[in-house]
Amino acid sequence: MKMTRRAGLGAMAGLLATPGLLRAQTPTIRIVVPFGPGGSTDAVARLVSPGLQQRLGANVVVENRSGAAGSIGADIVAKARPDGQTWLLTFDSHATIPALLRNPPFDVLKDLDPVMLIGGSPYAVATRPDKPYRSIADVVAAAKARPGVTYGSTGNGTLGHLSMIRVGEKAGVQLTHVPYRSGGLAVNDAVAGHVEMMIGSAALLLPHITGGSLRPILQFGPQRLTRLAETQTAAEAGFPNMEAEAWWAVFAPHGTPADQVARMNTALKETLSEERARTVMTETQQARLVLSSPAELGTFFKGQVETWGGLVRAANIQPD
Repeated sequence: MKMTRRAGLGAMAGLLATPGLLRAQTPTIRIVVPFGPGGSTDAVARLVSPGLQQRLGANVVVENRSGAAGSIGADIVAKARPDGQTWLLTFDSHATIPALLRNPPFDVLKDLDPVMLIGGSPYAVATRPDKPYRSIADVVAAAKARPGVTYGSTGNGTLGHLSMIRVGEKAGVQLTHVPYRSGGLAVNDAVAGHVEMMIGSAALLLPHITGGSLRPILQFGPQRLTRLAETQTAAEAGFPNMEAEAWWAVFAPHGTPADQVARMNTALKETLSEERARTVMTETQQARLVLSSPAELGTFFKGQVETWGGLVRAANIQPD
């Protein structure tokens, strides 16, 4: 049957009047970040989103779902349909969830499939320039004279929190921990002076250190970062074997088809290999890019669960 011009225009008008039909042609991919905006995990997700959108042919939406050391957002992904539309971009505290929560709502090893270890950045400690701390030795001396020196972190059970517990135990002092739901909130309070110092990834702290609103006093990498060349490592400051690196990784709901996982892995690798993204990560944020295979992340993650979970249990740390 031949369609008249009037009928054709009417059909087109119907489509235009129903934009949902047009939008439905472009799929939407969710990247769930289990922390609030402004932290390093959120920054990495937003850095890769344009490249993923281009390579995957989909609208990419970053969704911040913070709380309980990242377990709330991770649980959303663990319970999502394994159809390649929902992904988790998370932080090092993901490995401590089994030890941190009494009854975790999901199994970190069974309910989420590894996609990629993006990379990591050493933890560092920083304070406001007008605070009386120029080294961790100054902090220890102050804590001995006045127990309860405060420090903020990106949440209970993060490797930064655990590292400060170890520093306090080694130095024989009590440091008061103030957990935050995101690195952005922790930085804001450190800059405002509401906490005396904070620990976070170098990637999170460097913009504020460079801008002069924070001063570094310690870093937890194996050697000094180029942009923290004047700041002692933990080993140099008398705390050997205390290296700690924040890391970011991507996971999918268990059962996500292997070809979808491989496609996301390739898109992430290509995006983070572009000059702009690589420069932001490795130079601006002084991060170490890994860009692993799914299997390599799986092996790495199991080791992190074992290593840091024991420290959480020993310190009897509770969720935020």
